[in-house]
Amino acid sequence: MKPSNSKLNAIVYFIGFTAALAGLLFGLDIGVISGANEFIQKEFQISDHIIELIVSATLWGAVFGVLISGTLSNQFGRKKAMLISAFIFAGGSVACAMSASADQLIGARFFLGIAVGLASFTAPLYLSEISPQNIRGMMVSMYQLMITIGILVAFLSDMYFGTTASIGGQVGGHWRAMVGVIAVPAVLMFLGMLVLPESPRWLFLKGFQERGVDVFRKMLLPEDDIAREVIEIQTNLQQKQNGFQMLFHNSHFRRAIMLGMMLQLVQQLTGINVVMYYAPRIFKIAGFASTSGQMWGTVIVGVTNMLSTFIAIAFVDKLGRKPMMYAGFVVMGLSMLTVGYLFNMDLEQSPVLGYYAIIALLLFIIGFAMSAGPIIWIICSEIFPLAGRDLGVSFSTAANWISNAIVGGTFLTMLAKLGNGNTFLLYGGLQILFIVFFHFFVPETKGVSLEKIESNLLSGLPLRKIGR
Repeated sequence: MKPSNSKLNAIVYFIGFTAALAGLLFGLDIGVISGANEFIQKEFQISDHIIELIVSATLWGAVFGVLISGTLSNQFGRKKAMLISAFIFAGGSVACAMSASADQLIGARFFLGIAVGLASFTAPLYLSEISPQNIRGMMVSMYQLMITIGILVAFLSDMYFGTTASIGGQVGGHWRAMVGVIAVPAVLMFLGMLVLPESPRWLFLKGFQERGVDVFRKMLLPEDDIAREVIEIQTNLQQKQNGFQMLFHNSHFRRAIMLGMMLQLVQQLTGINVVMYYAPRIFKIAGFASTSGQMWGTVIVGVTNMLSTFIAIAFVDKLGRKPMMYAGFVVMGLSMLTVGYLFNMDLEQSPVLGYYAIIALLLFIIGFAMSAGPIIWIICSEIFPLAGRDLGVSFSTAANWISNAIVGGTFLTMLAKLGNGNTFLLYGGLQILFIVFFHFFVPETKGVSLEKIESNLLSGLPLRKIGR
């Protein structure tokens, strides 16, 4: 008797939700530092440049985390790599909360970033390898959804600890509580990951075929589907090269790596993390002078970001990756150009323009959350051959964090050098280039098995056609 779809889906979704908690932790870190920046700056009496270093320290730590994540994930398995990530998340958040100086906080956030890098590499990879083919896009999108939920929860937490909470007789401004609260969900993720199965594709890669089949059965997949999965994986594993051998001896693999790195660069150059890391500062530019007004504004940003991600989850496996990306780029481009235009006007003389700018900013977030946010992670989890997938995802994710660190570490400087409006105009104009890039180089992978994508890539098909 075949298991009911509802029972199968319940088990698969539980696995997806628990693994995607890594995204929640990442989102929490993005959100808490956004709200904590002003209070950290006041307590340590530091410049905007030091704030940029504090923001970007986690991102450079993530680069290091990604560089070691391929080895950890390949050697010990996806599950153990995520357990290590949760442990570092908990320790790093406590270290941030106990920092006695800006230098200590920078070091603690670098350490925390190692966990972010590990999670950002391993979670989408794990989700893509364990998901049934027909809902793979939706499952990987859950990781991005959890990031948005984490950001929203962090913004709510920031508002509470920043304006309402009374600790030691002081009301508001408790940035240490903001950054330390991440330890709680990190422990929950660690406990949840203990009960999840290992990736069946990794088990096959390491020669544990029976354990891999057992994972599929525990997911209540029909026996016909399991047999088909086993045949595809075994055929795929006949290629014995490892990632580094493929890197130096297989030009088609190098093409996939370049595509993955460019995709992640595109995601960061949309400007999304400029908004997330510095949301209170942007609301201040728009004319929201009070701390409570800025905090409420960030909460609205978080709600918009989270709800809009459901658009991608609902349609990414129906409409496809590329149509949704095109729509997202158009929305993001027009929105950023509008924000830039309005920020170049005299907002003090016409305060209502500040509200229009915030509406345009929220439209930008909708465009990102329905497209580049989840879909780029989905494509990067799909385009690499199994034998070199760890290395390929390492390169692409490292590109994400390097570009993320550069964007996060230069925004305040760009505002000072280019001006508020021109900075956003620059980000808006980039969206046109991204549409061209997607048209000529990015494949549509909707409904295509990972093994078929690999076969097409290694046969030499152009990148934009490997999803046939």
